[in-house]
Amino acid sequence: MSASPPPRTHPGTHSAAAPSNDGFVELIARTVVLRERNIDTDQIIPARFLTTTERKGLGRFAFNDWRALPDGSPNPDFVFNRPENAGAAILVAGRNFGCGSSREHAPWALTDLGLRAVISSEIADIFRSNSLKNGLLPIVVSQELLDELLDQPGIELRIDVRTRRLHLPDGRAIEFPLDAFAQTCLIEGVDQLGYLLRQLDTINQYEQRRATALNPRQENQHAR
Repeated sequence: MSASPPPRTHPGTHSAAAPSNDGFVELIARTVVLRERNIDTDQIIPARFLTTTERKGLGRFAFNDWRALPDGSPNPDFVFNRPENAGAAILVAGRNFGCGSSREHAPWALTDLGLRAVISSEIADIFRSNSLKNGLLPIVVSQELLDELLDQPGIELRIDVRTRRLHLPDGRAIEFPLDAFAQTCLIEGVDQLGYLLRQLDTINQYEQRRATALNPRQENQHAR
């Protein structure tokens, strides 16, 4: 069997060759499909693996109870163990993906597995929020389109974060919801704290102006 071609890249485009927390404007990658509905966060990463705060390496525990047979050996039928899915960076999953308890380890495990986007007709709110904080783009589409994507595993899609559009192989461009702040963080590769830290100079300048306005006499004394 010949190796699957890697995702095409150019400046500003994410490569799925290795896990990355870098920002991206565009993602061109193949899909991997999990048809099951109601995949919860404990199925994404079982609770027994939540003792670490290290993100790196969590990918090997993603979908652990599905990836391994009872004797601990890899399940050859599970999609993430199949060689044709190596390098796929877009997960297409059944309705209500990411339900269950809140755990940031879920998007950590998925991004460490090499994924940068999840497509479903319904994505749990808390999982969606955690994903956007950790460089994983959740895309909600109609059930009709999801059924179409579930029936075509391995197709190449193009996701344009700047225009909020999902481009299909037949030329259709589907707009998906993404708020402006989350969009900025994805493009710049930061979370909320990282975004604030990038504005530190501006924040300090504001605080200095505010202090001067509130106590101009003290500022005049410093000037002397």
